[in-house]
Amino acid sequence: MGLNVGSGATIVPKESVPKGPFFIRPASIHAQTVLYNTPVVDLRRALASLWRTTELMIADGVCSGLTVRYGDSSSSPCLSPETLDALRREFPAPLVIEYDFFNANLGSAGGQNRLAAAASADFIFILNPDVVVSPRAIEFLLEPFKRPDVGMTEAKQLPIEHPKDFDLSTGDTVWTSGACSMVPRALFHAVGGYDAKTFFLYCDDVDLAWRVRHAGFRLIHQPAAVVFHDKRLDDDGGWRPGAAERYYSAEAALLLAHKWSRPDIVKRILRVYDAHGDEHERKAAEEYRRRAAAGGLPTPVPGGKQTSRFVGDAYAKHRYVV
Repeated sequence: MGLNVGSGATIVPKESVPKGPFFIRPASIHAQTVLYNTPVVDLRRALASLWRTTELMIADGVCSGLTVRYGDSSSSPCLSPETLDALRREFPAPLVIEYDFFNANLGSAGGQNRLAAAASADFIFILNPDVVVSPRAIEFLLEPFKRPDVGMTEAKQLPIEHPKDFDLSTGDTVWTSGACSMVPRALFHAVGGYDAKTFFLYCDDVDLAWRVRHAGFRLIHQPAAVVFHDKRLDDDGGWRPGAAERYYSAEAALLLAHKWSRPDIVKRILRVYDAHGDEHERKAAEEYRRRAAAGGLPTPVPGGKQTSRFVGDAYAKHRYVV
């Protein structure tokens, strides 16, 4: 199935998805990252960690090669030809560095789909530009794919762990974070990739993971696959969201609940936004109603209520509150 930035990522029959296990040594890996005004210093730090883990995996027969492909949604390129050449000299083979300046802001989902369309490796490794992987992180992310029922894995983020719950004995979790996750390329394409038609930023990773679960696969959190993700809290121990994050996360919450057959949650969120919402939440409510009036909402997933896991305003049970 081909991917494009406007993909609606519809639900596909289970019989049309590939069967596991997906991990056979040595595996080829396509790492992909969407940039948006990203400092070069962040990329250099991330590349140093990827170069080292690739060297170790090849030595151990785990990996046959790793390609890092950057997709740039900035208004002007983050990487000049000279800077790109310098990074390639600093981090040579076995790492391959590719760069695609989109010349448009495709959002998270659209950018990831465009990058995935160019992939030919066994696995797609999705990570944020500021993520630094530990030396064995990718190896630990690959390990669960030896089991036929595993469809996606995610890393443990430090210094602030993701709050959503996971089973301490099996690693099973409800969805996998797009900050650092692994998926077989064949499965990613079979389920339609990210739903870029519905989600611009936020909840695109939740939706993708739920479609993988809907196809009959498990989602595994790997505590041994440790990565550093540069997250900051405010003085009260809460997140520091910007204006774009506040708007798009509010919009995505409505769209996710609608798509996964939870009209009751949509109504509740709209009531809260209308009565107590800030300017971003009220704007998100207006946009949702505009889409609904124009027939622009996604078709609700049949049986989506059974696959999704809403707990209050969260998309899973949380282990702690931030």
